[in-house]
Amino acid sequence: MKIAALQSPLYWQDREANLAYFSDLIDSLGEADLLVLPEMFTTGFSMAPEQIAEAADGPSLRWLRDMSQQHNIAITGSVAVEENGNFYNRLYWVSPESESHYDKHHLFRMAGEHTHYAAGSERKIVEYQGFRLCLQVCYDLRFPVFCRNRNDYDVLIFVANWPEPRRHAWSSLLTARAIENQSYVIGVNRVGEDGNGINYSGDSVILDYLGQPLAQTIAHTPAILTAEISFADLQGFREKFPAHLDADDFELR
Repeated sequence: MKIAALQSPLYWQDREANLAYFSDLIDSLGEADLLVLPEMFTTGFSMAPEQIAEAADGPSLRWLRDMSQQHNIAITGSVAVEENGNFYNRLYWVSPESESHYDKHHLFRMAGEHTHYAAGSERKIVEYQGFRLCLQVCYDLRFPVFCRNRNDYDVLIFVANWPEPRRHAWSSLLTARAIENQSYVIGVNRVGEDGNGINYSGDSVILDYLGQPLAQTIAHTPAILTAEISFADLQGFREKFPAHLDADDFELR
């Protein structure tokens, strides 16, 4: 599977500007099977859902569908959504054949996200081109139990608006998640400054199941990361080093 990940600045709370920006980027993109966008890619990480949230079948989802069909590509990124009286930080997954979503489970209380958005209750794993992909959002990265591989995924995706002062944690935890879960990991973060004056260094990366980078970016620089991942290579490594057979059983509640 060929992966493309977009590390980019975001126009603050301006859906139309962001969609136009990403449309141009995608039009110039080379061949890819999966495209990963940052967290809240239409607005930036905003705690004003009353102003920015869309309906569950809103314009951003329709745009994702259009991009997927036009370019014959799977695409994922999160947006603020209002549904049944609640706001969610919703990670959409759209491919030419299927559609799904994951509502962010761990809400970043240090920014007050838990007071503005409702938490999702379920993990979400989708299947595409023979891979099983687990969808996660930003702060979920800090909680290894929630994203523990129970032999149910092959690729772990984190989309984020992860601030620069914690960039070491971002990079370290992505590497740890790849190693401990024997999984490819895609971590896509934004760059630039948001409307609250918070800076983001990006540090996006695509890692293999050993935690080694297949593609990485220069900090603070808009970039398109590309890498090709192999299910046969992953399966071969898991057979030679089956650490998952000694993992502890547990249940999520």
